[in-house]
Amino acid sequence: MTSRQTIRQLIMDGAARFESAGLVFGHGTDNALDEAAALVLHALGLPFDVPEARLDKALTAAEADSVNALIARRISTRKPAAYLTGEAWFAGLPFHVDERVLVPRSPIAELIEEGFSPWVDPALDGNILDLCTGSGCIGIACAYAFPEARVDLVDLSADALEVARSNIRRHRLEARVRAIRSDLFDALGAARYDLIVSNPPYVPDEEVRQLPEEFHHEPPVGLAAGTDGLDLVVRILAEAPAHLEPGGILVAEVGYSQPALQAAFPDVPFLWLEFAYGGEGVFLLERNQLVEYHPQFEQAVRARRAVREDDEVSRS
Repeated sequence: MTSRQTIRQLIMDGAARFESAGLVFGHGTDNALDEAAALVLHALGLPFDVPEARLDKALTAAEADSVNALIARRISTRKPAAYLTGEAWFAGLPFHVDERVLVPRSPIAELIEEGFSPWVDPALDGNILDLCTGSGCIGIACAYAFPEARVDLVDLSADALEVARSNIRRHRLEARVRAIRSDLFDALGAARYDLIVSNPPYVPDEEVRQLPEEFHHEPPVGLAAGTDGLDLVVRILAEAPAHLEPGGILVAEVGYSQPALQAAFPDVPFLWLEFAYGGEGVFLLERNQLVEYHPQFEQAVRARRAVREDDEVSRS
């Protein structure tokens, strides 16, 4: 009689199958073993912090079949695990995710857990903006970090905002968190914030096309940002000062487009933040700095607009 497999054995087997299939990770996990563990535990309805001894529990044939089916789907579809489970964790909090939004993975989570110290008052009771919110994870995590603050989640995608609203309800934050459809700041009127946090699209268009298959399950609008990846962040830099309170700060992620941003604005004193658990390409600027360099940002926006208009004319 064949012995029954344990949870640990299925995790190890799943990781080996992922490596053999050449899967790519980076959507909440960065290796085959962690990805396999996430899927095995989900299939069994177990939490991430399952006791170590439980991993050696023998499973029924039906349980093993359920696990193996999910492992097989990960390989055949190349979908990130979060899309298969419908859930991702960010800043220690669970969020619903599907293919309408990017899978949460920003290092900004570490800043939120630290309360953006030392730049933000722990007792902040003002307004926070999560720009390009996607699933709403950054803004909702900020609502937990600052329980007296009010938070706006802004995105251009109506589909993404449906996901964000579902997460607002999940965390029972309807009284303090709202979702707004807007092209960056366009629909916000005169609203001003003490903290603006943004993880906008920042991948150059050509690089989006070359990304591994796993990334092509994510909405392209959440990734692509022009020929150099800076189309959105340049607009944010130009428009943010009008929506920040005195003493307010902007924190934004540009990932590996950091060198391009520095080259575009060599005089701007971006503070590039460091992370204990990995991650890069996140800067902080204070409102007075944004005001000081506003002419440069405005000029860059106009130049990019002119290039786009020329391209449209040449294609017509």
